[in-house]
Amino acid sequence: MSAEAAALRLGTTVAKTAADLWLGGKRRQQERHLSLAELVRVRVPGLRLQRSVERQFGQVTDAVFDRLEPYLEHEFRGLDEAGRQAVIDAVCDTFARADLSDEAVLAADANAAELIRRITTSVPPPVGLNEAESRLYEVLFAECVEYYVRIVRSLPVFEERAATELLARTATLGAEVARLLERLPDRSLLAPDGTDRDTAFRRRYLELVSRDLDEVELFRRTSDRAAGPRVRLSVAYVSLRATGDDGTRRRAARPFSGLRPGMSDWEEAGGESSGMRVEAGLSGASRVLLRGEAGSGKTTLLRWLAVTAARGAFSGELADWNGLTPVFVKLREYSGRTPPNPDAMLDGVAGPITGIMPKGWVERQLDSGRALLLIDGVDELLDRERRAVRDWLRKLLVAYDGVRVVVTSRPAAAGVDWLRAEHFTAMHLDRMSPPDLAAFVRQWHQAVRELGEDLPCPVDDLPLYEQSLLTSLKDRPHLQSLAGTPLLAAMLCAMHLNRGRQLPRDRMELYRNALHTLVHDRDADRNVPSAVDSKLSLSDKLVILRDLAWRLSDNNRSEISVERAAVHVGRKLRAMRHLDGLEGGQVLDQLRHRSGILRSPAEARLDFVHRTFQEYLASAEAAEEDRMGNLVERAHLDLWRETVIMAAGHANARQREELLGGILDRADREPRHARVLRLLAASCQETLPEVSDGLAGRLEEAVSRLLPARRQTDPPALAAVGTSLLRRLPRSLGELTEKAAAQTVRTVALIGGAEALALLARYADDDRDEVVEALIEAWGYFDADAYADEILARLPLAGRQVRLTHSGQWPAVSRLGSIDNVWITHSVTDLTVLTELRPFRQVAFVALLGEVDLSPLVTQTSLVQLVLTGRASLKNIDVLGEPPALEILHLGYRCLPDLGELRLGANLQFLSLHNFDASLDLALLRHDPIRWLGLYANDICLPRSVHALSALPRLTNLRLSRIDIAAWLEAGPFPPPTVTDLSLWDCALPDDPAALELPGVNITVD
Repeated sequence: MSAEAAALRLGTTVAKTAADLWLGGKRRQQERHLSLAELVRVRVPGLRLQRSVERQFGQVTDAVFDRLEPYLEHEFRGLDEAGRQAVIDAVCDTFARADLSDEAVLAADANAAELIRRITTSVPPPVGLNEAESRLYEVLFAECVEYYVRIVRSLPVFEERAATELLARTATLGAEVARLLERLPDRSLLAPDGTDRDTAFRRRYLELVSRDLDEVELFRRTSDRAAGPRVRLSVAYVSLRATGDDGTRRRAARPFSGLRPGMSDWEEAGGESSGMRVEAGLSGASRVLLRGEAGSGKTTLLRWLAVTAARGAFSGELADWNGLTPVFVKLREYSGRTPPNPDAMLDGVAGPITGIMPKGWVERQLDSGRALLLIDGVDELLDRERRAVRDWLRKLLVAYDGVRVVVTSRPAAAGVDWLRAEHFTAMHLDRMSPPDLAAFVRQWHQAVRELGEDLPCPVDDLPLYEQSLLTSLKDRPHLQSLAGTPLLAAMLCAMHLNRGRQLPRDRMELYRNALHTLVHDRDADRNVPSAVDSKLSLSDKLVILRDLAWRLSDNNRSEISVERAAVHVGRKLRAMRHLDGLEGGQVLDQLRHRSGILRSPAEARLDFVHRTFQEYLASAEAAEEDRMGNLVERAHLDLWRETVIMAAGHANARQREELLGGILDRADREPRHARVLRLLAASCQETLPEVSDGLAGRLEEAVSRLLPARRQTDPPALAAVGTSLLRRLPRSLGELTEKAAAQTVRTVALIGGAEALALLARYADDDRDEVVEALIEAWGYFDADAYADEILARLPLAGRQVRLTHSGQWPAVSRLGSIDNVWITHSVTDLTVLTELRPFRQVAFVALLGEVDLSPLVTQTSLVQLVLTGRASLKNIDVLGEPPALEILHLGYRCLPDLGELRLGANLQFLSLHNFDASLDLALLRHDPIRWLGLYANDICLPRSVHALSALPRLTNLRLSRIDIAAWLEAGPFPPPTVTDLSLWDCALPDDPAALELPGVNITVD
């Protein structure tokens, strides 16, 4: 008997017994011997209702199956077939003989342990089982009774009811039972050994952890309607990335603000250069200090680790953590008092049951090496308390050196060396990449489904909300940039949900909400001690942060020394009379540790966690202190661009006139900066709440002087103006030159959004080459299907190269029958997609990964040119000889096979080999039709057997890159005698230039 079959039989037994009670009841005991299907047919009228009730109890069966199958898979390994069958028969037989009626359950107070005791005293134990079989029988029977009691407790009391009411009562029964059983910890032989009381308490404790920590509160501050609903963390959790932390993390250079990322950025890359998954990092170290900025997901990760450990549900890199006992310690609960001794570590999570905890139970878990100690929030304590925590942890690890530990903190509160002496590995939680953000949005909407009537929209509308938000994130780069942490991403999700799928086009409100959340609201909501005791209000904090942001920007800096920043804060405090007595260093430390806005990128240095926040605060300070003149003077500098735009939003009417009028006056006076200044003035329209008629006219004139786009640098610059520019662009390209028309298309594509897509659709009738190519290129910025149907389907695509930048474009390709030349730039591991498409003339896969089977190429009977490059190894390369029309082949970078295995078709005349080293043996290249050969090495080298090229009778063109020509001349002959055209690029040439004077050979040297 397989584990799967055994789990299914036990699940069926439990569900059938529950159905007996629910459908049969005490008045029809004879019906308890019917099958479930028969019982339903007897007790439920109507075929439709019968099918519905049977389906619900089928879900109960599946829920029990899911709980037992992994455990049985492990346990059955030590038993033979007869032993397995005997154990399962014994459990099912005992269930059949036991009194599991509603009276029996109630007599046991619906307590599984008491019901098991009553059954074992009234039903004789099975005979003929050996010791291992008996132990497994006892565990399985106890587990099934546990499930049965929980299921029965979830059933309404049985009464004769109308069929419609019976259906309504059971409509969600299966799903509710599945959810209930999912939260129970898994049985595991890996559990620490101990007394019977230890095992029983561990079971109850894990159940409590699994239930109570499996909740996460949604973001509450976007609307009064979102008043703290809670959803399952195990549903909402998204794996994040982490990197090794050396304490010198610097902000990456910000790309030009007008540049819009393409849809390819939202696909998971094959090689994750931005860091490993945090689970992989945790699996490689037993002691980890996990650092991350405010809202980066530190606490959520620890709660997920605790819940998953309690359920024994780890997989992948953390699979060997199953069987660990999680101990979750929230340090903020110990502010002002000594960190807990082992016997008090459960108080925060399991306080209601610590009174029945066996004496020394936590110590035994720690001593066994099967404990998982999760310590959250070093940064949430005062500085003097952090030192005490480090000493407490050091002593704890001396006593229990085998325990696994994860400690979290914001970087400002604990440097990478804070626990170095205790052999901790420091890791840093990274900002979410676009694929991480997309996964977060999907999981967030999946989690809130469980809120049901508490949602501000019908549950069935959630997919529309999810897709709408993802579209906004993809179309609006500043949204994507802001939502780099789970906290701020959740803020956007909640705001979008509460506003009926709308987010403000104005960034100002988004940044204001984010700042209030990070600076004050989050700590206040969580009752963080250092925040509760603070004398600083939200307004006070923002005043200080605004001043600091302006001082940094005013000096064209993004960071400052902590010492110098403390001086600035002290000066500001002296002007804030209600905060008399506070010192600059003290307040700065509080803001560093708790504001969520400041961080330490290096020892004794300080900067804002995101450049956007510095710019927003500096712009607010400029408006508050009436520094419009300063902004006008610096308006031509790219470093000040965003600050000026947001200052226009903060400014009052007089200040707006001064700021924008001054910028446009400079544009008239200074031809050198005129274009930049007019672009900036036009971009300010995004944040302007209103504008006078006179200034509106000047802005319109400024935009008119910027159009149309002509130069290659124009589209990104113009796109930075935003969607307001679209109404100024022509509805038709007919009056523009071909070059200006193509640049206009690129401008619209970079702006993005539904309005931009509609405008590009109007341009699709323009058949000029550059315009068509620009329209094809724009595909990567929009929803693949919508763009293909509305624009590409109307373009003359035959003979034109169509680039596929992400996998979502493939379904559309099958509908665009005129495409015959595709260039695939996204990662590809499987070529079977080619079997579903019409034959192409030219195909290029430039980012192959893994082990790639070339067999699907046999379907490409019209193929003339093929490119295969990337980090892949190729299988069935003999297929390269199959396409009858193939003339040109490019192979490279780990795609390069042993040339002895290469079989080429009779029509192939052009061959290029890329990214090889000196081990390449050209003697194996035997293909007489080759006329053109390219050899592009990784580094300067000379392939083996270069003389063998002289045996290629038709070789006339030879292109060489990073080849040692000097060595080839010595090995001879060079070039092969049939070559008439020779191109050398980045090659090692002989000292004597005369050596390359080759009669009859046209040589190009780069």
